[in-house]
Amino acid sequence: MSHNKMRIKKGDTVYVISGKSKGSTGPVMRAYPENRKVVVEKVAVAKKAKRPTRDNPQGGIMSIEMPIHVSTVMLVCPKCKEPTRVTLKVTESGKIRVCKKCGKDID
Repeated sequence: MSHNKMRIKKGDTVYVISGKSKGSTGPVMRAYPENRKVVVEKVAVAKKAKRPTRDNPQGGIMSIEMPIHVSTVMLVCPKCKEPTRVTLKVTESGKIRVCKKCGKDID
């Protein structure tokens, strides 16, 4: 029974706080709220053997980014440029993500 509320979206810049890629930052390329995972550019890179296809006639061993759990990343606030936790503020236009460090709106 996992809840699918993730406060990190595609395009957000995140900071990795644990795992072998700890300390690196990068944009979120894909988000999987149903699994609570995100794919971050140049983080958790694995080698996979790909067979030749029409798009990639060469095939061979490719480096691809693997999904990592959303709890191992922190959102980097675009205003204060710090890794921060995120809170939600309800307005008449909907929910807005707010930086816990500087208090500014993220969306």
